[in-house]
Amino acid sequence: MAQHFHLNTPLLESISMSKQVGTSVYLKMENSQPSGSFKIRGIGHLCQQLVTQSKGVVCSSGGNAGMAAAYVARKMGVPATIVVPSSTPQLVVQRLQDQGAAVRVVGKVWDDANAEALRLAESEGLTFVPPFDHPLLWKGHASVMAEVAASLGVKPGAVLLSVGGGGLLCGVIQGLKDLGWMDVPVIAMETAGADCFNAAVKAGKLVTLDDITSEAKCLGAKTVCKQAFEYSRSSELTVISELVTDRQALQAVQTFLDEERVLVEMACGAALAAVYSGLIRRLQDEGRLPPLRGPLVVIVCGGSSIDMQQLSSLRLKLQT
Repeated sequence: MAQHFHLNTPLLESISMSKQVGTSVYLKMENSQPSGSFKIRGIGHLCQQLVTQSKGVVCSSGGNAGMAAAYVARKMGVPATIVVPSSTPQLVVQRLQDQGAAVRVVGKVWDDANAEALRLAESEGLTFVPPFDHPLLWKGHASVMAEVAASLGVKPGAVLLSVGGGGLLCGVIQGLKDLGWMDVPVIAMETAGADCFNAAVKAGKLVTLDDITSEAKCLGAKTVCKQAFEYSRSSELTVISELVTDRQALQAVQTFLDEERVLVEMACGAALAAVYSGLIRRLQDEGRLPPLRGPLVVIVCGGSSIDMQQLSSLRLKLQT
């Protein structure tokens, strides 16, 4: 079996983003993973540890975790059942089925789908693949920072990423710890309406959102994982939690498509918007982000929930 399922993805310098930020910006292109997003790192690692004697895997996902689980299960030759909420685009359901997975649509939001996935794991003896809240996932995701270190050759000035349930954030921080780079600030972006991490940071405790009202459905966990929240409170780390609007995230997706010739989903647009909307500069002006002593690394988390038709419908919805 392959040593791992993920690829060592390109780290590309973005001249246009560098101009906007006033320092070198490097893009870690996780959109080029076989499953379309970074999720394959953690899910591949978890499945290699847990799935060997399994009757199959079950995963609850609004898209990207499910795509990774379906891909890994197909490569390992085990059946996959993916439970998705009704907010999942038909395009994603089709892609999951193309990977050979059985898809069940349950509930309105991810939390509903997750409850069903846990029930199936129990009743049918399947291995439950959590989308973001598991130490094996974070260990797998940490590989993204090991690759950045090898490609970049210098310590980044900061790392910019999107937060949904907090799996990528936990993995990146794990990776920074492994490298002895705990002093590198992490800028964690969400859209208003899918802001469970920011809400927890502001409240000083874990918060469960009433509903996901953002169009960035793949950021749509109602509660962030406990480990991500604990990292936000650690005196050893600098984790800056910020929000952008859906409109700003969509604008970022469109600008990124024009400038870098790559289409990513709204969840990824939340991180990109921190550059395009001038937020990085503002954080520095306010003294919340120290002057960058190295390049800004942007985790382009990717995403399979987007195509031109989806982009057009988002434009209609958000720009009218």
